[in-house]
Amino acid sequence: MSTVNYPANSGRRAEVSYSIAGLGAAPVEGQEADVARVDSAYLERSDFAFLQNQVKFVGVTARFHDVLKTFPTPAGHTPAGFRIETELKPAGLLEVDLVRDISYDVDGVLRPTTLIFSADSANPYEVAPIAPLLGNLTCNPGIVYDLFINNPRANVDHSFNTREEVMAELGRILGPGCDISVELNNPFEQDFGKLLEEAAEFKEMLSEYRVVIKVPHTGPVNQHNVSQLLEGDKRFSVRYDQPATADALRGHNLALKLREHGYRINYTLMFEPWQTSLALQAKPAFINSFVRHRAKASAEMKRLVDAYNASDDPGCLTQLRSYLLANDYLSSPETERPLLDCLKLARDYLKYRHFNDDFGSDGLDGVRRNLRWLRQSNLPDTRLIICSMEGEYNYPDIDNLLNDPDYADMIDRVVLTAEPGYLARFTSANQVVSYQRRFMNAAATAK
Repeated sequence: MSTVNYPANSGRRAEVSYSIAGLGAAPVEGQEADVARVDSAYLERSDFAFLQNQVKFVGVTARFHDVLKTFPTPAGHTPAGFRIETELKPAGLLEVDLVRDISYDVDGVLRPTTLIFSADSANPYEVAPIAPLLGNLTCNPGIVYDLFINNPRANVDHSFNTREEVMAELGRILGPGCDISVELNNPFEQDFGKLLEEAAEFKEMLSEYRVVIKVPHTGPVNQHNVSQLLEGDKRFSVRYDQPATADALRGHNLALKLREHGYRINYTLMFEPWQTSLALQAKPAFINSFVRHRAKASAEMKRLVDAYNASDDPGCLTQLRSYLLANDYLSSPETERPLLDCLKLARDYLKYRHFNDDFGSDGLDGVRRNLRWLRQSNLPDTRLIICSMEGEYNYPDIDNLLNDPDYADMIDRVVLTAEPGYLARFTSANQVVSYQRRFMNAAATAK
């Protein structure tokens, strides 16, 4: 009988390998079981050659102990979601650490691809089937409450009643290898202490290693005018690009303050690449490219602009203005904004988004720009989440983009997230059904 093994250097060609155990150093007294977990951890040949004459003892860090306390793992192994790092200390001590990194699976083995998959869901029932494939999960209040807790079709028998119950179950299902991005209920809360308390609750539920706090861009919305979004016609009186400086930068400063308290940040509600360079100043662990609404908006603007160009019918511009108002490109006082102003605005957007040329006709120019921003940044661990997808073209177009040689060096910086059901669509093809028909009919004839 034979078995298939996936060693710590899984994916490398057959060659001589070098491990921590190969150094022949003694484990620090009392840490024998911990050191045994990383004996087979791979060392580069040059590092091994140097360390062989330097290392007398092998031990582990306090964080190593804490990770294993937080995520109990069978003897001889380390949990998913951590890379194994070593540091040579005085007196010949090689100290082994576990560093949070969702690129890694169990025992410090890299995941199958540098591209990380994520899911937008707070529904434990739909997360469970895809959980082993995920490196991240994103939740916001709408996903938690509207799509799950208060949705009787999703929350079967109303088994979950609170956000805390949902988060605890998601954490159990996903295990240690998956980051969980959660959003505070009220980003406009002025008492930072209260925001810290809420963040601490998430940390207690999910651990400091898995929790990522989502901080949204707030634009012109603040604690005084947010009620406009909740009452009456729910229209907003200030255009998105006319915020008070303090309001526009609230998210940036909140992200920096939370980061100072040890939290990783997922900076969200990023729709235009002009948001990116300032967002990166907040040193987030994740930035975002929302692709669906932006691409749909571009397509509708193009349809109405093209119709006007072909007909000179002002009715096309009236429709365009209504569309801009309905989607917050214009504020509520601009219901009578001159039609030619609206035409210019739409043309400017289409030009900026490159929607009429090859660079952006798929609606993904924002993704391309964000990848370039990351490439030029001094934040090597920051990743781009490509999110908000729908329809038959978004995922294939993103797949094409990520296979473009121009971005081959950036794939390990990308997290692709969508509802689990949307991702599931792209596990199949028509010939899967055809071949299953053939196979199952053949098997039915077996005697």
